[in-house]
Amino acid sequence: MSTRSQIVGIAALLWAWAAAAAAQGPGLTSAEQMTREALERIQRIDPSLHSVIAVDPTAIDQARRIDAAGQKGPLAGEPVLIKDNIEVAGPLPTTAGSLALANNVTNRDAPLIARLRGANAVILGKTNLSEWANIRSNHSISGWSAVGGQTRNPWALDRDPCGSSSGSAAAVAAGIVRMAIGTETDGSVTCPASINGIVGLKPTVGLVSRTHIVPISHSQDTAGPMTASVYDAAVLLGAIAGSDPADPATKDADKHKVDYAAQLDAGSLKGKRIGVMRFASTSQLDPAFKTALAILRAQGAILVDIQKFDDRQIGKNENVVLRTELKADLAKYLKSSPAPIASRSLADLIAFNREHAQQEMSLFGQEEFEAAEKTSGLDDPPYKKARRESFEAAGPNGIDRLLKQYNVVALVGPTAAPAWKIDAVNGDSSSGGGAGSLAAVAGYPHLTVPMGLVKGMPVGLSFMGPKWSEAMLLSLGYAFEQGRGPFPKPKFYRSIEENDPQVAPYLEPAPR
Repeated sequence: MSTRSQIVGIAALLWAWAAAAAAQGPGLTSAEQMTREALERIQRIDPSLHSVIAVDPTAIDQARRIDAAGQKGPLAGEPVLIKDNIEVAGPLPTTAGSLALANNVTNRDAPLIARLRGANAVILGKTNLSEWANIRSNHSISGWSAVGGQTRNPWALDRDPCGSSSGSAAAVAAGIVRMAIGTETDGSVTCPASINGIVGLKPTVGLVSRTHIVPISHSQDTAGPMTASVYDAAVLLGAIAGSDPADPATKDADKHKVDYAAQLDAGSLKGKRIGVMRFASTSQLDPAFKTALAILRAQGAILVDIQKFDDRQIGKNENVVLRTELKADLAKYLKSSPAPIASRSLADLIAFNREHAQQEMSLFGQEEFEAAEKTSGLDDPPYKKARRESFEAAGPNGIDRLLKQYNVVALVGPTAAPAWKIDAVNGDSSSGGGAGSLAAVAGYPHLTVPMGLVKGMPVGLSFMGPKWSEAMLLSLGYAFEQGRGPFPKPKFYRSIEENDPQVAPYLEPAPR
């Protein structure tokens, strides 16, 4: 039996197991009810999206334990989906979307998962993603993995969901769950959140533990909330943030962690000077951006235009950093896995992909893996220089300088262009817009909140600030969200060209 057949068989068994649990008798309590309803939505909605790789067969038992203990709190009994590069104890493998990790059942909870369990959330299952978090090839298709297939955008099923946290974004947008966890190195939380019309927060690097998460870059990687509202993002961040002795980057997290939900203030924009990143917009995004700026003004913000920013030092150096750290960090992770996996280095993965080219490389190659394999390690002077220069350009000479120069507390701009069509021939083809690399390379927080539609497809408004400014950004985003009012829901059209009210939707989304 082939590796792919084995994993499909395992997935089918787990789906059947969860479906049987969901079909059990009456007498439901609140956590169990929420979990059963979420499992039903997966069965009903997800076949059109491929946003969920696998459901956790222990989900109903988790919910029953929560109900039996009478647990309370904002996350008690809440079903949460987890991107499949984050380890969860139990029978599910952590694959990063690759068949090379089909047997990567580690029986470990990543610390952020342990924190979610401690807050009495239900771990519902794993979400699809861009394989290897979109780092294998620069011609990849966002949302595609050999394990999970192609994730689709619920606003129009022929449109890309962006990546790499594609499944987490699509599942929240579709109403399967209100909360999911994604990860970002550069844009992998904020782009799919924007393109699928949900809230996404990339925290400060070091606020959330990265232990037992398949890595790309220790300089830029972080997990973050992907949710239906800013309030949900604040609650979820409050649960997963905190120091972890196994992740030195988090040593100061406990000092900076606060009750993010309690600090949300619908009046927080009043009198605040906000820097408007005009350089991040495009003619395509300008109408929605203009409306968003009007909402900010109506909420009392003082807007200050920023017309230009030179990001050449970021673009020139980031690839050197990511390729070098990928080789070192991924090898460290693979060697640490207690699971019976054959690949223990980047070179092993490259060989695996060549041996399984029909399943793994029929759509795009692995030139970024191959370039990373040629790098010379974390002590290499060109790498150290590239990291220093890219960080200084994005952080001290980027966000920090702009905040000080324009005397503003935060920066706003469009997050990303609207979704492009899925294209197996040419790969991703975004039409530009956004300035998310600033926060990604600096390691600073970046919040995106749905701001409007461009020809029927959602786009987000980004809020960026200095290191550890999550509480402020969430509050500003909450005030914007309150001023904006309810956001439309996706209709699951086969294509956005069918969004005429007279054309029946391909699949009606679940009610929220």
